[in-house]
Amino acid sequence: MKIYSLVREQLVRAPLGETWAFFSNPANLKRITPPAMGFHILTPDLPQEIYAGLFIEYKVSPLLGIPITWVTEITQVEKGAVFCDEQRIGPYRIWSHMHFFRKEGRHTRMFDRVDYALPPVPLQGLINRLIVSRKLNEIFEYRYRAVEELFTD
Repeated sequence: MKIYSLVREQLVRAPLGETWAFFSNPANLKRITPPAMGFHILTPDLPQEIYAGLFIEYKVSPLLGIPITWVTEITQVEKGAVFCDEQRIGPYRIWSHMHFFRKEGRHTRMFDRVDYALPPVPLQGLINRLIVSRKLNEIFEYRYRAVEELFTD
């Protein structure tokens, strides 16, 4: 099994507390997800802030408009510093997304690391390179721009 990684970094033009409050509120994920993904949270009564052990169920259409169920578990939270979400049900064999936050002057430096593995399919390296990796980069580029628009000095 091959594990692929995506690493991103962004300076968020907001204080750490404001940045953490936004990213730790699961309802805000829709605001930074491309509309074409058809992202919908199915879990009722979500908390305003994530906590370790929280399960969140989504419907998302990442490819060809085909809706799939995605269930995430928040597995780690260090308030104001880091949280991790891991896929429990979804299209990946493994999905682990670490979110790191660090105060940088009056702003916040945000780091993301996604480690993922595809289901055992033929030519998975080619599928990753031509489809999955490109799609993930598009999603994170959209998120980068959305965060730039949401947080300005």
